[in-house]
Amino acid sequence: MTADPLLPALASRARAEAHARTADCSCEETGTLADRPDGTVVRHAGTVAKAHAPATPVAALTVRLTAATRLPGILLPPLGPTPVELHGRPVTFWPYGVPVDPEDPDAAPWEEAATLLARLHRAPVPVASLPAMRGPAKAALAVARLRAAAADHPATSPVLRAWATLPAWARAEAPPPDTTTLCHGDLHLGQLVRHPAPDGPWLLIDVDDLGTGTAAWDLARPAAWYACGLLPPDAWARFLAAYRAAGGPAVPADGDPWPALDVPARALSVQTAARAVAKAAGAGRPLDEVEGAVVDACDRMGSFPPELVPGPAK
Repeated sequence: MTADPLLPALASRARAEAHARTADCSCEETGTLADRPDGTVVRHAGTVAKAHAPATPVAALTVRLTAATRLPGILLPPLGPTPVELHGRPVTFWPYGVPVDPEDPDAAPWEEAATLLARLHRAPVPVASLPAMRGPAKAALAVARLRAAAADHPATSPVLRAWATLPAWARAEAPPPDTTTLCHGDLHLGQLVRHPAPDGPWLLIDVDDLGTGTAAWDLARPAAWYACGLLPPDAWARFLAAYRAAGGPAVPADGDPWPALDVPARALSVQTAARAVAKAAGAGRPLDEVEGAVVDACDRMGSFPPELVPGPAK
């Protein structure tokens, strides 16, 4: 089998960019931060190079890069205004920031994440041609891959039933209720870094899904984790309180937030379950405990239409 030439070529470009930007580069070993079909990321000293998915529209990515440069203090700005091409994939360059420590869940910056989201949602759209936020489209893609990869898996049926209960906009089959609010599109703790490293302020990263849409989608993943029993109630309460304190528009300032969050949280649960089942089926292994909990949540959704919201799983 021929080795994929992308990773060494990307590492070489990261080294070149780092050397071009600083006269005293430490020339430390180039490290791989992620290597997935939808994104390969390497770091050399203070420079990060990301190869985006092969089918990424370059024009839309360029507009998203421009938006990031115009939102200082919210989004990490790129090191260049346009992507370069490498082995058929667009590549962007970024300053290195320190990510959330996955080994220290008690230090997870839930309040900081919520505050950044609220500021993003309140910001004017910085580029007139900014595309739509890609959250619903990514959920639909996950479901399509589930159908193709694991149609006969026993967990597929409850996931597809939950998907069928969602309104058309959440399945990327119709425009969303809001087409004017600036959204991140894929919020989770892996999308935050401290910059400047090592102890600068937290900033949002990853503009691949940035665009206009329904702000509640950005709160949907932690909401879904809470509803599935995977996020402690205290962490969810801190996140929600910080978002409201910062004037976030996705939920009412007080009272029950769930009517605004229910549909996006269900959609993110389906997306997470679809990816999990497809991955487990491809590896020929059973679902693990977390994956099973998300599939169970999808199964429960079939008993409640989106307007009737049960409490979080016990």
